[in-house]
This record gives sequence, structure tokens and C-alpha cells, in this order.
Amino acid sequence: MTVFSLQQESFIFFPEKLPRNYTFDFDTTFEEVVVPAPDGIQLHGLLFKTAAPKGLVFYLHGNAGSVASWGWAHTAYTRLGYDFFILDYRGYGKSEGAIENEKQFYGDVQAAYDKLKKRYSEDQIIVAGYSIGTAAAAKLASENNPKLLILQAPYYSLADLAKSLYPIVPAFLLKYKFETHRFVEKVKAPVAIFHGAQDEIIYHGSAEKLKAHLKPSDEIIILDGQGHNGMNENPDYQRELQRVVAEMK
Repeated sequence: MTVFSLQQESFIFFPEKLPRNYTFDFDTTFEEVVVPAPDGIQLHGLLFKTAAPKGLVFYLHGNAGSVASWGWAHTAYTRLGYDFFILDYRGYGKSEGAIENEKQFYGDVQAAYDKLKKRYSEDQIIVAGYSIGTAAAAKLASENNPKLLILQAPYYSLADLAKSLYPIVPAFLLKYKFETHRFVEKVKAPVAIFHGAQDEIIYHGSAEKLKAHLKPSDEIIILDGQGHNGMNENPDYQRELQRVVAEMK
């Protein structure tokens, strides 16, 4: 337990590091964006462009990998006419440094959002988070004014997830809380939650538990046959996503 309490980052985060000269091979127009973090660390992200954007999807990706693999998710959103920005967390991809605490994690996300807000009207920004990115996405939406919040495979909190995956680990040892439930109830924008019925990592009951913290008009959509990974490529997700975005006022 002592080792776990001191080295939690290695148990929680699974980054893919990329060299600075790494060349991305996406077959569409994109821009590499550098974001100065509050402490001067340089964060990195990709901005995928559309011809006449309706706005921006600000995307916080899932755990393993980097924007080199997660960047392909852009197609689910650019096809709807939105530019798509995806951020690599500290130590992921070309982003410098390493994640050290929860406050730092949230501060980096806010810094990236502030940079993109200079280029896009906030009332045309959709914040989206997948898995490990859902708490940060919910917190970001709770403290800003985006048009919509989308959560894919969210956890109720990290303690709740740890209880389901590692029941012998006491919750009080967790350095990271990632309390999604505490953030979503403060989000003024519409919220749409998507979860796979066959999610083998974050049980889909997590989404159901979040319902008590949502507005009556918010949505929870359970995708039959969907596991934890690959949701953006799921035709059912893409169809429901298009509907949710189209229904925004």
C-alpha cells in the first residue's frame, strides 16, 4: 500500500511519449499548437480544421496513447462541421513534464482552453472528454461557459472506479479524486453522457450514478455492444452525437 500511495501516477496514467521531431501522418488539414502551462511547461496539441467551422470541439482524450493515436477521433466531429482540438497531457506525446497532482492537471487543461478561447467564441465551443479526461472536462465546463459538454465512458469518481477495479485498495489512499459527480452538477450547459453497455474498464453503472447530479434536460445514452475503447468509430455513437449536436439551441 505504501508504494501505491507514493507512486500513483504510474498506476493511473499510461502516456505514450513522442520525440519533438515526430511527424504526424493525418490525411487532413491540422495545426500543431503549443500551450504554455501555468508553470512554463510547454504542452502540445493538434487542431484539425474544417472549411467553414460551426465552432470547436475541445477534446480531452482517454488514458493510453497520445494525440498520434487519438487524433483520428477528429473524423467523428469534423464531419459535423466543427474544428477539433485535442490536447496531450503532461508527459504524453510532445507535451513536456510529468503529471504530479490533480490541481496541476486541471490547470493545464484550463490553460489550453484559454488559448483556444482567443480563436473561437465560447458559445460555439463543445467540451468533450473520454474516460480519464471526463473529470477534467466536467470541471472545465463547470467553470467556463461552453455550448455543450460531452462525456464518453465517464467514471463517477476515481474512488468509485477504484472500488470496482481494485476493491482491496482503500479510497483514502488515493491522491487523485477526479470527482466527476461534483463537477457535472455545476455545469450550466447541456450535458450528454455516452457509455458502452459492455464497458470492461469503467462499468456503465457509473453513468447511471451520475444521473442524480444532472439537470432534468441532460441525457445519458447507453450504447449496446460498446466496450470501453473505440466509441468514436461506433456508427451508433456517431448517429446519436449528430442528433445531440443538431438539437443544441
